[in-house]
Amino acid sequence: MDAIWSYDAWIALIKIIAIDIILSGDNAIVIAMATRKLPKEQQNKAIFWGTGGAVILRILFAAIIVFLLKIPFVHLAGGLLLLWIAYKVLVEHEETANIQSSDRLLKAIWTIIVADAVMSLDNVVAVAGASEGHVGMIAFGVAISIPIMIFGSKAIVAIMEKHVWITYIGSGILAWTGGKMMMEDEGFTSFLHLPKGPLSYAIAAGLTIFVLALAYLTNKKAEAQREKGRMI
Repeated sequence: MDAIWSYDAWIALIKIIAIDIILSGDNAIVIAMATRKLPKEQQNKAIFWGTGGAVILRILFAAIIVFLLKIPFVHLAGGLLLLWIAYKVLVEHEETANIQSSDRLLKAIWTIIVADAVMSLDNVVAVAGASEGHVGMIAFGVAISIPIMIFGSKAIVAIMEKHVWITYIGSGILAWTGGKMMMEDEGFTSFLHLPKGPLSYAIAAGLTIFVLALAYLTNKKAEAQREKGRMI
């Protein structure tokens, strides 16, 4: 029990919830699109069972990735992927997925589960990396964040669009998690003869700052090009 309620476990839980909320906004749109043709009395059933199946798959996939992260250099690969995801979150605006609605309950449930699994690879990798090996925290964090995402996604997206700095904080958490994963890879650090301690934290912080700065400059350049296009 002490391990479950330790300081590190609570920090992992907070990161898991934050990452899921930042990365899961589009998944609520999938649910709305998949159930819009169902009768009103069946929509809640489809959401309940579809979301339940999606949560179970996410926890299962994340637990598998936590196991794989024990293999040398997998931490390095996962960390690099998280740095890319952190950058992508800031500079790319994902288009709404083309999800077909259904007037049959079971088909709508299946659509929700499959679409969530396909769209949530980045979530699963990020959550596994943030969990610090606490599989129980993955289950707890996903169980908390999924309902928040479903019922509050529109409000969350509106807030993030109004206050851009919130998205930068979310991406900072992703980038820090990725940098920390890289510095925790025994094979990678041994190959480069990097000592553990302040230097590894400094490198992780440097990678986080680099990703955020690169995304910021990319956005500014894109904004300047759009302004130039409007003037022409």
